[in-house]
Amino acid sequence: MSHHFPLDQNAFADDVTKEPIRAGFGRGLKAAGEANEAIVALCADLTESTQMHLFRDAFPKRFVEIGVAEQNLVTVASGMARAGKIPFTSSYAAFSPGRNWEQIRTTIALNDQPVKIIGSHAGISVGPDGATHQMLEDIALMRVLPNMIVVAPADSIEAEKATRAIAENGKPTYLRLARDKTAVFTTQDSPFEIGKAYVLHEGSDVTLLGTGTMTYELLVAARHLEKQGISAEVVHVPTIKPLDGETILASVRKTGRAVSAEEAQMIGGFGSAIAELLSEHMPTPLKRIGMQDRFGESGKPTELLDYFGLTGAKMAGTVAEFIKNTDQYHREF
Repeated sequence: MSHHFPLDQNAFADDVTKEPIRAGFGRGLKAAGEANEAIVALCADLTESTQMHLFRDAFPKRFVEIGVAEQNLVTVASGMARAGKIPFTSSYAAFSPGRNWEQIRTTIALNDQPVKIIGSHAGISVGPDGATHQMLEDIALMRVLPNMIVVAPADSIEAEKATRAIAENGKPTYLRLARDKTAVFTTQDSPFEIGKAYVLHEGSDVTLLGTGTMTYELLVAARHLEKQGISAEVVHVPTIKPLDGETILASVRKTGRAVSAEEAQMIGGFGSAIAELLSEHMPTPLKRIGMQDRFGESGKPTELLDYFGLTGAKMAGTVAEFIKNTDQYHREF
């Protein structure tokens, strides 16, 4: 299965290429705009930060600077969608959906309007900006909304593909982006399809399920675990909603144990989505890794990921402990 998903040959080198995931969004939006003139872009005074300036510079007449007014941002976008446009809105995730969730719910999700909500600077790796700007609750907030698609790409190349895909999916969609530079480990040939999960590394002892920035860290964790004689299967889940139950369950059926990892609150987030899937279809021991019911702190991104146990090395230890104390589970309904 894994050979269908090529990884960059330098993915684990010390000099692995690093680029902000949001840079891929910027390129993808510009490309989507070139392909479809119905696409418009709206921003809340963070145009460069969210990389929307690439679209703005290419299509100034199709760009609206809303200013610091996130509730207006999404309601204007909903009206433009009703008029036949495909609007992309961008801000920091702490503000959109953090500040305007009710407007997203009522004017976009309820009316099933194809507005694309881009939440940049999500997770703790925002770094020095601290707890106020480290949006950890957005996965829970957005996946609970009917009609809403939720996507968290793993690197800048996948973000570019995801942006072009959501431009054409005809649905309200939330795209979650990180601020800091992260490893570019997928390739132009790696597949991306909304609603699909991908086996990146095959194993037999445990399934490691990652979304967003955590997938790469789980690949690193799998390499650490291999040295301890533990065979970990790594499954990348860029679409949090709808989940690719078929791929996830097939992997967990094989390994009998699962671990989820997210740079977000575990409560109600990606791990909860996995728990719901497993409990309904194949009750299996699940260890959820993420932010444990607390806010972030100010610090360098690498310091914070290490402190909160979200690096590959730290997660390898957590997974090894889980495996030591948890039998593989193979009984099905």
